[in-house]
Parts: sequence; structure tokens; C-alpha cells
Amino acid sequence: MNHPVEILLVEDNPSDEELTLHVLSRHFAGRIADRVKIVRDGAEALEFLFSTGAYAGRGPHQPPKMLLLDLKLPKIDGLEVLRRAKADPRTRAIPIVVFSSSYEKRDLRQARELGAHSYVVKPVDFGQFAEAVREALAATNAMDHTIANAATNEAT
Repeated sequence: MNHPVEILLVEDNPSDEELTLHVLSRHFAGRIADRVKIVRDGAEALEFLFSTGAYAGRGPHQPPKMLLLDLKLPKIDGLEVLRRAKADPRTRAIPIVVFSSSYEKRDLRQARELGAHSYVVKPVDFGQFAEAVREALAATNAMDHTIANAATNEAT
């Protein structure tokens, strides 16, 4: 069974948001771009992920399939969002693609240590960004397939 892809885009810069949506629609022919939820800061991202605050009615059983996460965010920074997402069993398996203007090795190292799937430096190289999204989606699809097989095996 195919589930619609839902991407949580955590980006506070309107120009970067527009660029990201353009890349998604260009490289994925609308299969993804129309299923993107945009939040503007780290606090809102955590509310969405954990179905609290403004997203309390959403239900925690509907996590996004992937996060596209900026590091330099208002309220709560991207590394803290990454830390909390990877620390919680409900969200640990979600692939997170970090994209940031930071070239600092410390940020890259920390993002990898916290479990980021990929790290793409802005300004975004279209091909590199599309490949990072493709790989993360492939990981999500493989995980969905494994879970479906496990459920089928338990039923028999």
C-alpha cells in the first residue's frame, strides 16, 4: 500500500522556502511538492512532530515521511529539533535532511552525530539536494515495506 509522502519543511526564509518547493516540484513532478507542510521555526516544527499546541488534533500516529530542516531557526534551532526528533521513538526513524548556510564543520559533525540523513549547504546545488531527498525517500519506502512485511508475517 502506498502512503502519500508528507514532508515537513522547516524554513524561516521565504526565498529558501520558494527555492526548495521549486526543486521539489521540478525533480519530483508534483508527487511530493503538493504534500509539503511548511513551518517557520523550531518550536512549530516540534509541535507538528509531536502533535502538540496548534497541531494537537493531528494525531501522533501521522508523522511526516521526511523532514527538510534548516539549522538557523527562530525560537528553537534546527540542531535541537534534530536532537528531540531522533531521541523520541515516535519520530526516530524519520529521515532528516539538514540544509543550512553553515559551512562550519562543527554543525556538520553535530548534525551527523544526532542522526541527520544528509547535510546540504545553501545555496543549494539542485542535483545534490534532489539526490538527498531521493535517498531519504528511498529509506522511508524501504522502512514502510519492512513494516508491511512484518505485519503480514504476524497475521499468518
